[in-house]
Amino acid sequence: MSSCSSPVSWFPEGDWDLDWDQPFTDEDLQRIDEIVSSATASKKRPLIDSESRNHRRRLPPSLSCPNYKSHAEEMKLRYPFLKFEGRTVYSRTAEEVDRAALQLLKFVERKRKEVGQAILGFDIEWRPSFRRGISPGRVAVMQICCDTSLCYVMHIFHSGIPHSLHLLLEDPASTKVGVGIGNDSVKLFKDHNVSTKDVQDLSKLANQKLGGELKMWSLRSLIEELFHKQLEKPCEVQLGNWEAKYLSNPQLKYAALDAYASWCLHQALDCLPDAPDYDNAEN
Repeated sequence: MSSCSSPVSWFPEGDWDLDWDQPFTDEDLQRIDEIVSSATASKKRPLIDSESRNHRRRLPPSLSCPNYKSHAEEMKLRYPFLKFEGRTVYSRTAEEVDRAALQLLKFVERKRKEVGQAILGFDIEWRPSFRRGISPGRVAVMQICCDTSLCYVMHIFHSGIPHSLHLLLEDPASTKVGVGIGNDSVKLFKDHNVSTKDVQDLSKLANQKLGGELKMWSLRSLIEELFHKQLEKPCEVQLGNWEAKYLSNPQLKYAALDAYASWCLHQALDCLPDAPDYDNAEN
């Protein structure tokens, strides 16, 4: 037993009547051994079993690697959102869609006389399928933007393709632009038996103008690259029910913004010269 300058201070309170100047009796020594053993055991680290191992403390999510963002990603998060501040014209009956398409045909004719051709930002929406083996829905919505002030959202799931819209889609005097528009044209033909003429894929146009390694550009990545803005595409809207009886305000906003973004991107890319190394990159 090690020596101390004062009596042991961690003895529990009780009927202790020890004379520290007299030798301890066997009973005293036994009681002291029990107290020392108890105190030593309480200071030992308990063994880690499988249950306690599952309750170990972990780093907060903000310090874990999956949430790490590079400087470039942080800068993108600070980009302002692209906004369409013009008027959205929503049509859902055959008569309403026919009237909207006639207005667009008049716009195309006017542009053809002024500059030779009209540019239309173009996109489509359909109801997705979340079950294996179940095909997605038919094209339900078509959105067309002709300038910064006006976008048409046509609910063709209810109206079908009236004659004037059929003429607009097959009119070579208007160039329909969008990312992946070739695939959209194929789906539109399969679902509604209409052939969309004179389409231009903005991803290919971006490679032609920006040069470098060929990329599969998305609408969002092109908006970030050229305008330093974010394209808001909430999943609950993108994967929502485009076959609903009426489109909601978030759906109308989403649809118009996509067509407007395509129109803006074409205006920006078309002004750029072709990249000098584009032919070699394409080959």
